[in-house]
Amino acid sequence: MLAHVRAGIVMLAILTVLTGLAYPLAVTAFADVLFRREAHGSLIERDGRTVGSTLIAQRFAGPAWFHPRPSVAGSDGFDAAASAASNLAPTARALKEATADRMARRAAENPQAGRPIPADLITTSASGLDPHISPEAAEYQILRVAAARGMAEDELRRLVAMHTEDRTLGFLGEPRVNVLALNLDLASR
Repeated sequence: MLAHVRAGIVMLAILTVLTGLAYPLAVTAFADVLFRREAHGSLIERDGRTVGSTLIAQRFAGPAWFHPRPSVAGSDGFDAAASAASNLAPTARALKEATADRMARRAAENPQAGRPIPADLITTSASGLDPHISPEAAEYQILRVAAARGMAEDELRRLVAMHTEDRTLGFLGEPRVNVLALNLDLASR
């Protein structure tokens, strides 16, 4: 019986070293070599200071900025430590009320848009921190941002096009605009 216990303990030690130490170190080294930027958080730096990550949305308020998707992460939204979806059912009254409130706010922010509000400006993402909006959602906000900044709409459209990322590998996902990168570019102008 002692031989079986010893064999079990040896196997536990071997598997602990392999799966708890060797494998995580190998995956980390692999990611660091092949995907260095992503493995280090895809951080954006300005003037030697980290201002955000291209992977996590930030709150932007006011008419002069492009606004990201709504967030329910944390009590005030956009809390990276509390990344989560609302988990409300499609038939939940709270979801219907939140959606109606978001639609009214977006319409009030962009009265000159004159078209339906893109869904990604009304709905939250699964993480609550999706850093991207669709090109249509960016286009919906151009008139407001142009008026607030005194910029030409065509100049903003070029800026949005410059920050529009194509489908991953040419066929995965949809084209998208990183709101933080776009707004940082606006801030530097």
